[in-house]
Amino acid sequence: MNIAIQGGRGSFHDIAARYHFGEGIQITECSGFRILCEELKHNDSVDYAVMAIENSIAASILTNYALIQEYQLQIIGEVYLGIKQYIMVHPESKKSDVKYVMSHYMALNQCEDYLLQHPDWVRKEYHDTADSAKYILENNIKDTAAIASKYAAEIYGLKLLEKESIETYKENFTRFFILTTDKKKRIKEANKATISFRLADKVGALAEVLKIIVDNGVNLSKIQSLPVFGQVNAYRFYVDCEWKEYETFKKSIAINSLVEDLTVLGEYIKGDFVHDYSSSR
Repeated sequence: MNIAIQGGRGSFHDIAARYHFGEGIQITECSGFRILCEELKHNDSVDYAVMAIENSIAASILTNYALIQEYQLQIIGEVYLGIKQYIMVHPESKKSDVKYVMSHYMALNQCEDYLLQHPDWVRKEYHDTADSAKYILENNIKDTAAIASKYAAEIYGLKLLEKESIETYKENFTRFFILTTDKKKRIKEANKATISFRLADKVGALAEVLKIIVDNGVNLSKIQSLPVFGQVNAYRFYVDCEWKEYETFKKSIAINSLVEDLTVLGEYIKGDFVHDYSSSR
């Protein structure tokens, strides 16, 4: 099975993919989310994709909702991954050797408190957390530390400078969608869905729609709006629905007369929360 991910081997996307599908997968590494969508849509060798959709600190990745809609992708699952950032170096290096620290800009920001304790370290932004670890090993660099997952340290043979993770906020997670192009694929025992729609520009329109959904016993766990590109004061809403009985969900989205372009982006099983992932799993 071939899974498209954003980033490289050992990245948090890779961890989410391996948790959901198992270790026996191949990955197609993508440098950006649009490239990921292109691979899933047009590369016949790619079966599924894993895409980050929100982070508990950085909030929703709004452009990814738009990409799912644009490429007509189907959500078939989700994973909530605890983001634990570790600092690591070449196996022959020690802390006193470090002059630079490199990682994705978001990882550097997430570890601000720790890095402030080392003001002499020069920060270098890199396109991916795990690829920064890979870069250090492949280029035999001994004066640079990487910030990445413990899993990346394990698979690239780097040495952890600290036993514990170094992110500032410990309750940090990223939610990932599992995506396919197969519109006919159905998930048995689905208890969650993501829908999208547009509304007429009138007072109370959103409240009226949400009341119908709630009155049918469906829990609204997330509501997100995104401007419609190229239109003034026009918004598309993305809503996560959770239910105990599937029929209540089907009744709740009988709202076609109130909304425009109602789309069910996917029905899936509510995702597990995954903490530190190890290569020994």
